[in-house]
Amino acid sequence: MLELAAADGTTDIVATPHANHEYAFDPGLAESKIRELAGAAGSRIRIHLGCDLHLSFDNIESALSDPRKYTINQRKYLLVEFSDLLIPKTTDDVFARMLAGGIVPIITHPERNGLLQTRLERLARWVQTGCLIQVTAASLLGRFGRQARAASDALVERGLVHIVASDAHDTTHRPPILSEAFAYVSRKWGPRRAEHLFSLNPMAVLTGDPLVEGGLAPQTQHSRRPWYRFW
Repeated sequence: MLELAAADGTTDIVATPHANHEYAFDPGLAESKIRELAGAAGSRIRIHLGCDLHLSFDNIESALSDPRKYTINQRKYLLVEFSDLLIPKTTDDVFARMLAGGIVPIITHPERNGLLQTRLERLARWVQTGCLIQVTAASLLGRFGRQARAASDALVERGLVHIVASDAHDTTHRPPILSEAFAYVSRKWGPRRAEHLFSLNPMAVLTGDPLVEGGLAPQTQHSRRPWYRFW
């Protein structure tokens, strides 16, 4: 997977093992595996540690008590994943607690979540409070179905997407390839938007810095160039 990512032009990749009811997150074990992989990959690609945190009660309390255990590169950004079955009514309060504690939630692949695909206003409200949104590259290309593609397009169109990620799981069905989605975003919304979603914003997440520009504002027939500033 690292060979594929590097050949496709990726310079940095974040390993994001899950923390959920099925998989226990062990940062020490993950870091040892990253060192082993980095030794094999050499200087072709840099590997960083993160976590895809399922929003369960225990995980939330653990993250609030020890944010650096879960955040990307031990900085301030945290990938959070919703269940496909339930969006808790307390989510607003959870995000408020995280933000107050210095954690910036990045909501992962909401376009693939059946409960969130049609709740763009709720996602917009979370973005207004300071959360970020990450969509999967393959969703933009229709590989998770028409609904996921429509939802991801709508989110990008409204300026609600901050990062596009590969969310890679293997070398065949879900490989770490971003170039095709980068070209798609460049054609549809312009190269400046693509640069932010695939390069500038992800780098800010790695370094723990504020995003320079959150994304483009919703496009209208009269204007396709205004910026919507989230930071």
